[in-house]
Amino acid sequence: MATFTHKLFFGFLLVALGILTLGVRNSPKPEEPLNILILHTDQWRAQAFGYRGDPNVKTPHIDQLAAESANLFNAVSGMPVCTPHRASLLTGQHPLTHGLFMNDVQLDTTAITIAEVLADAGYQTGYIGKWHLDGRGRHSFTPPGGRRQGFQYWKALECSHNYNNSAYYTANSPEKKFWEGYDAIAQAEDAQQYIRDHAQDEQPFFLFVSWGTPHAPYRTAPQEYLNMYAPKEMQLHPNVPPEMDSMVRADLAGYYAHCTALDDQIANILQTLEDTGTSDNTIILFTSDHGDLLGSHRAYKKQQPYEESIRVPMLIRHPQILPGEYAALMNSYDIMPTLLGLSDAQIPSSVEGYDFSEYLIEQLPLPDTTTLISCVQPFGQWNRFDRGGKEYRGIVTLRYTYTRDLNGSWLFFDNQRDPYQMNNLINNPAYSELQQELDKLLTKKLKKQGDEFRPGMEYIREWGYPVDAKETVPYTP
Repeated sequence: MATFTHKLFFGFLLVALGILTLGVRNSPKPEEPLNILILHTDQWRAQAFGYRGDPNVKTPHIDQLAAESANLFNAVSGMPVCTPHRASLLTGQHPLTHGLFMNDVQLDTTAITIAEVLADAGYQTGYIGKWHLDGRGRHSFTPPGGRRQGFQYWKALECSHNYNNSAYYTANSPEKKFWEGYDAIAQAEDAQQYIRDHAQDEQPFFLFVSWGTPHAPYRTAPQEYLNMYAPKEMQLHPNVPPEMDSMVRADLAGYYAHCTALDDQIANILQTLEDTGTSDNTIILFTSDHGDLLGSHRAYKKQQPYEESIRVPMLIRHPQILPGEYAALMNSYDIMPTLLGLSDAQIPSSVEGYDFSEYLIEQLPLPDTTTLISCVQPFGQWNRFDRGGKEYRGIVTLRYTYTRDLNGSWLFFDNQRDPYQMNNLINNPAYSELQQELDKLLTKKLKKQGDEFRPGMEYIREWGYPVDAKETVPYTP
């Protein structure tokens, strides 16, 4: 297996990367456009896979996919919450550009999305599962046209995590329908049927499968998967405080049950690609919108700038890309231009993300060794243990994570020496020079994005979003 090796240095000008450049794969360029399949999960943290060394979880099929793919192991969700990530994925833009820097608001119908670009290039487009980009109520009907953002085939719902009584809308009908049984299985079966229906078409397809799991509620997977995990056997991250031990063990067992259920569904979809003869001419992207803290740092869910929250799986299988580990810090807004680059489709001028396609295919040196993370509008209290979120801006390098809150420097970690981020280096004399350099670099990158880092309510007022007393958009669960 081909891998990149890298070594990080820091001095006066911060961090540099040395890459062993590999030979270009001698696969012929496909004569016909490649299909594109996005397998997208909700709240699956990058650490929770067999191929990433998790001692608890069973993900044999995704582990095999990882062995066949480019594994962008440094990938992050730049604003680790559902709606902002999804909008950035579809548009290739930063959250303060497309305006979806919080959940439950609507993506502008004039946005230029990957589905629209690919449809214009002759692709058939389809979307199955959780949408979370319409902002009209989590169970509302999203009609055909602009609010579906270029997707033609449609079996989706704005948002639901009731996995065993999960609704969707399809075609032009406002009639609410329901997936049979556990929705992840039913949605995978629908994706398999879509592939069968379009495998022999002259037009390529772009299919986006968006599952709601392994997001909470955790213990709602089918019993056969729940039976695979005993809470008492779970090994916890050392950054989970002892008083949360019992709760986290139970939740982690349920979380992993969802993960393994999805692993089986991905195996079924991949087998359908093989059975229909479309495996070798389909680009596969497997990822998630953000991670889940699951008790780490005394918190649950996402948004916070810790590894369990911001790091996401990012696997890309493509006939011209050598399998192996790739160091690129791919962000949410880099996915659209990279997929367009891999499919030889034109990247619109509205895109702000980076196209990593040449880096991946030609084994080029990294164009940048940093990326940004941010939170504009934090959630309030998530559970009885959590202390609530903060607004922040941060920079992630190949080794360090540095963040500021509205009061100044906040968190600074050496992720190589301290992978569980238990030693905050802020104001540590041994790291003062590096802290200053990271702070300057963060300021420079924020300025380039036009982000003044003001209080979140100022952005909310500018975009005209109605919020409740918790400063979040009200919605019907």
